Formats: sequence, structure tokens, C-alpha cells
Amino acid sequence: MNALQIEARALGDPTRHELFRYIVDAHRPVDVVELTEHLGLHHNSIRQHLGKLVEAGLVSEATAPRAGRGRPRLVYTADPSAESRWGATGPYERLSLLLSEIIRTGDSPVDVGRRAGRHTRPPTSGTTDPVAGMIDAMERHGFEPTARRRGNRIDIVLRSCPFATTALVDPDTVCGLHLGLAHGAAEELGGIVIDELVPRDPRRAGCLLRCHVEP
Repeated sequence: MNALQIEARALGDPTRHELFRYIVDAHRPVDVVELTEHLGLHHNSIRQHLGKLVEAGLVSEATAPRAGRGRPRLVYTADPSAESRWGATGPYERLSLLLSEIIRTGDSPVDVGRRAGRHTRPPTSGTTDPVAGMIDAMERHGFEPTARRRGNRIDIVLRSCPFATTALVDPDTVCGLHLGLAHGAAEELGGIVIDELVPRDPRRAGCLLRCHVEP
């Protein structure tokens, strides 16, 4: 049985298919608690279905950084090998759509990115903290962000560039899209303002998104 047949068999179960779609659409790591709340099933059943998706190579399992006491939680993301299949859109497919919109409309990369960023969904945790919401939004776009706070000033470090290869060739366009995504997400969330994006070498990542929280 080849890889596609294995994946198709795993997704033939409606519950596993819904789990996979939720993980793909999240664009960030999700844990068993979140998936249990979404499907309304027992956590043991969710773990069994996740195990099948991991075995099929559709979903990747990782250990989240420890937060407080207790065992570190397991988190799940769409496996990179599943991108562009079964409705999972890879980062360069998303980039091609954004670039196509720039060409079609003649709008700037920042404006196109801003429109895409406005589609940001609120954090699943239900937090009203705009910084947490911004971290969640940028994580969905694949930036692996972390935040440093100094009063109402926030530096968000983007530890990964989802379009690194293209950013080496055309940094102005890619960085403009990234800045627009951040502006759009901030406008959708409210309470946080993007001041500037300080670019770094995309191969090493670490671009800096400077923001401030509104009173």
C-alpha cells in the first residue's frame, strides 16, 4: 500500500477527517484539550484518532515547552508532507495567492497582506489580551513568534520565515506582505498597534515586529 492509499484510509473515518481539517485550518500547534472541546469526544478517543493520523504521516506530534508543573503537553500540526494534498494549503501556495492578488489588483504588498491579516480568527483560549492574540495570529501564519514586553512596548520576535526562499530574492515584497499581515491582524484584534517590522536574514529568521498596546 503506497503513502497516498494509507493517507486516504486514515481520512476515510469522518472523525479523523474532521480532526485533520481542524489542525490544518488552525495553522498552529493544537493540543488534545482543544480538539476534545471542538469535537465533544472523550480525550482517549481523540488520542486514538490522532495516533492513526500520525502513523499515516498526515499529522506531526511534538512536545510543547513546559509551562508550570505537570507533564509537558503534546501538540499537533499538519505534517509538511501533507501540504498541497487533502485540502492542506502549504506556505508557498498561500504566497502564490498573495502574489497573484498583487499582480491582479496593482495594490502594494502591505495592502494585500493587510486584507489577508484581517481574516485572523480570535485566539481559541478566549483571552482578551491583545498581545496573546497577536502571538496567536502570527503563529497561525507560521512565524513561530515570541514576545518581549517593556511596559506598553512589545517586541515580537518572528523565529521562522514561512517564505524564506522567496524573501532572499525579493525581500521588499515578502517583508511588505508580512508587515501587512501583522497590520491586518492587529486591526482585527484591536488594542495593539504595529509600529514597524525590522527585517533580518530570512535564513536565520529573528525579524522583529515592534508594537505597542493602546491604553
